[in-house]
Amino acid sequence: MTRFRRWVLPGIVATGVLLALTGCSAQTAQDLVNSSNNPRGLKVVRDQHYGPDVRNVLDVYAPPGAHNAPVVLFIHGGSWEGGDKNAYAFAGDSLARAGYVTGVMSYRLAPKNRYPDYIQDAAAALRWLRDHASSFGGGPDNLFVVGHSAGGFNAVELVDNARWLSEVNVPVSAVRGVVGIAGPYSYDYRKLPSQNAFPLGSSPDDVMPDRHVRPDAPPHLLLVAANDTTVYPQNALNMEAALKKAHISVERKVLPRLDHITIMGALARNLTFLGSTRQDVIRFIDAQKLK
Repeated sequence: MTRFRRWVLPGIVATGVLLALTGCSAQTAQDLVNSSNNPRGLKVVRDQHYGPDVRNVLDVYAPPGAHNAPVVLFIHGGSWEGGDKNAYAFAGDSLARAGYVTGVMSYRLAPKNRYPDYIQDAAAALRWLRDHASSFGGGPDNLFVVGHSAGGFNAVELVDNARWLSEVNVPVSAVRGVVGIAGPYSYDYRKLPSQNAFPLGSSPDDVMPDRHVRPDAPPHLLLVAANDTTVYPQNALNMEAALKKAHISVERKVLPRLDHITIMGALARNLTFLGSTRQDVIRFIDAQKLK
């Protein structure tokens, strides 16, 4: 019975998660992934307020015995109108197990809150993590930002547009890298439902990260799902071109067989068989972190 529990049950859970990721609702998939990733052994501190709004909260996942470890801010997706940190506990678990102090944040949502409210929330959360990094074993100048889908937009816009870090007094040099997972960095939202996330009368030139690349931006990793029909790969191609034009280090990698949901699922520790999301994120952070 012990052997059954140790080896067979995890396989059943992983299979169920895979089916959910590929055929059921995103919420069902997230619930299954979280239930199969237990943060036992990590230091987990929940519902830390980084700002005044009820959604200005984050959870911190820290590996035991960390010292000057990379500090990662993870930003969830949801078309800027849904999602929260609780659905992405598996991301905090996965990144903390890799040795990183990880903050998984919630942020204000559209249509009540439009750009740049949720970007300013990300900036405030990053500032909070920097201010508290040492108490969790993290390095305040060893920062990374990772985001999926709309959160990928938030992550890249936060780091590439000089305005946002400046507003919260986070030094540019403190951010070592940014990872966008299936992010919409370069598209015309004006006739799409996501127009509700942006100011009335605005244009892509006003808000898209590929128009805001600063010359001293850190290295980027842009992960693309080969079968993504939600965020088209052209977004990453345009973002890559803008970064290269500014002479910023960028790696764009297309992950085979994955779609918009499974590319995020593959960040979970027990779903790496789906694709290389987790391995690629860890490889990138380890290459860019302060030694």
